[in-house]
Amino acid sequence: MNASQIARIDRQHIWHPYSSLTRPIPTYEVSRADGVRLQLADGRTLIDGMSSWWCAIHGYNHPALNSAIKKQVDDMAHVMFGGIIHQPAAGLAQRLVAITPEGLEKIFLCDSGSVSVEVAIKMAIQYWLSVGRPEKCQLLSLRNGYHGDTFGAMSVCDPITGMHHLFSKVLSQQIFAPAPGPGFDDDSGDNSAISEFEKLINRNADKLAAVILEPVCQGAGGMRFYSPRYLRQVRALCDQYDVLLIADEIATGFGRTGKLFACEWAGIAPDILCLGKALTGGYLSLAATLCTEKVSRGICEGEAGVLMHGPTFMANPLACAVANASIDLLLAQDWQANIARLQSRLQTGLAPARESSAVVEVRILGGIGVIELKLPVDLAVIQKQFVDKGVWIRPFGKLVYTMPPYCINDADLDFLCRQMVDVVTANGGTEALNSEAI
Repeated sequence: MNASQIARIDRQHIWHPYSSLTRPIPTYEVSRADGVRLQLADGRTLIDGMSSWWCAIHGYNHPALNSAIKKQVDDMAHVMFGGIIHQPAAGLAQRLVAITPEGLEKIFLCDSGSVSVEVAIKMAIQYWLSVGRPEKCQLLSLRNGYHGDTFGAMSVCDPITGMHHLFSKVLSQQIFAPAPGPGFDDDSGDNSAISEFEKLINRNADKLAAVILEPVCQGAGGMRFYSPRYLRQVRALCDQYDVLLIADEIATGFGRTGKLFACEWAGIAPDILCLGKALTGGYLSLAATLCTEKVSRGICEGEAGVLMHGPTFMANPLACAVANASIDLLLAQDWQANIARLQSRLQTGLAPARESSAVVEVRILGGIGVIELKLPVDLAVIQKQFVDKGVWIRPFGKLVYTMPPYCINDADLDFLCRQMVDVVTANGGTEALNSEAI
């Protein structure tokens, strides 16, 4: 197919994420990706600031990850996981048990981040059913949280910022605590958010299966950072009121915040952990839901005797093989120093945006850089401006942000930051910053 044929098919038949078929925004054909660069079909090259929605941490076309895929495909691309085990899955389980917070020893390998949240919710509810507490079947979540687009996951997303208010009448009704106060380094002792959280968990403990949250960094619900102190307090309250804690590290896992897992900032371990996105280095869809011996034993000694879930493509050998290679690649380098480098360059590079009248705040944590604007962006307009400047940035709502691949060099990252600042500064007060589009 030539470019015009692809564009015609795209316009006539293909539904893109969070997009309209009657009012489509422009799409850009990518013909190749290498390192941190996306090659467009028209010959332009873009520096990728999104890591393909936060998953391609090693960049694109990495020889070690390519090799893992090629080697595995000659043995088997896929085999059902019911009654079968294979080396890639066993190797991945061993790695994950070794590197995740202490006590997470049982692993369910599924096929996407949203599904890992569904599995986590089912684990929590089935645990309490199995131990004779069927009334404990609701979830306590945080405002500004986001956990995915499937129905169980939607039910624990913020009903407003989570983008799923249209489905509110058909979703399971959960309980929402106020969002923790903003500021990763804020240990000022402001206890208003945790006080409200404690009131809710105290009032509803008899019907709560679990608390679910994104540790220290709330992602698509607002790209907000909060203090590890709050997370430690939540862990203590879950223990006090006999409620499980689910940590959604789909976006934060594998080093993005400066710790291998964001829970480590607070020195806590959840009862259930969700992983996805960067698990395979962005090569294939794979996710994992880990839990403690207590949770797994409770489920398996209950009425059903088994966890009631089983995706067709769970533990896909190709995905497990590349996940093993991605984890090995990450741990073989001084990834902590590298994330500190990204944080330092982002702090310096995005700082000038604070001078713009259109900007509310600039915030940085690890390999995450966020410019929050006063008004929502017009995605179609601002995306084109970024492409014209040679970078791939995908804003949403009021947020212009970057989560670049870890392998980006200083010069490319500085260039990326300059273009972000330039676009935000140039658009202050124009139509690009006052649309309802996401």
